[in-house]
Amino acid sequence: MPDTRAETRHSVDSFHRDAFRLVQPSGRGHRSGVDAMLLASALPGNLEGAVADLGAGAGAAGFAVAARCSKTRVTLVENAPEMAECARRTIALPENAAYSDRVRLIEADVTLSGDAREKAGLSRNAYAAAIMNPPFNSASDRATPDALKRAAHVMDDTLFETWLRTAAAICAPGGLLALIARPASLSPILQALEGRFGGARIVPVHGRAGNPAIRILLRAQKGNRAGLTLEPPLILRDANNQVTDRAEALTNGQAVLFGD
Repeated sequence: MPDTRAETRHSVDSFHRDAFRLVQPSGRGHRSGVDAMLLASALPGNLEGAVADLGAGAGAAGFAVAARCSKTRVTLVENAPEMAECARRTIALPENAAYSDRVRLIEADVTLSGDAREKAGLSRNAYAAAIMNPPFNSASDRATPDALKRAAHVMDDTLFETWLRTAAAICAPGGLLALIARPASLSPILQALEGRFGGARIVPVHGRAGNPAIRILLRAQKGNRAGLTLEPPLILRDANNQVTDRAEALTNGQAVLFGD
């Protein structure tokens, strides 16, 4: 629920049954919700070490990982100045004090490479996992007039190649990648995984049973040579338009997508 302390341009919203709160733009820009929570649920509950939330926005998915995985340290990586400021304010919220020593912000472009990426603070082989909820609308899709939202939603043709290149560079051997995207992006995602991450497990996400998938959730491992596994689908709402028990548990940090 929005917090009445928030100024008119921002709201303070509760996630994971008030395990943490998030400062977000109000009425504009990208506002986090189900996608970010499902993305966070893709990592194992017993994960330890550093986690990079690439293109973190206000930090929803990263904070959800920190809230559920108590032995992680999360780096929010965000390039848009206003969203980075939201993330900074999120870290500073008194309600998030329990995470203040485990969540940090780096203002950097995810597509940086080589020395530029290192100078930005994203060190090679330093992370146990990288997560991403990247812009996955095509430029040909109906564009929003909201520039902040458009930057968060519209991808270019090289997005998955450049973002997965960064994920592979910063993850340690055996490190995990988790991402959420549209089903239409599966082909470029699989191409970008080649030689970087393997053993991919994919969960199709359906708004309702019998309808086409609206998202895919993917987890893979750096250096793994195993093939792809298509997991049973996740159904968000039942025939009565009620949120399913599994979707409710995943979005509130009470369950793990892959059962670990």
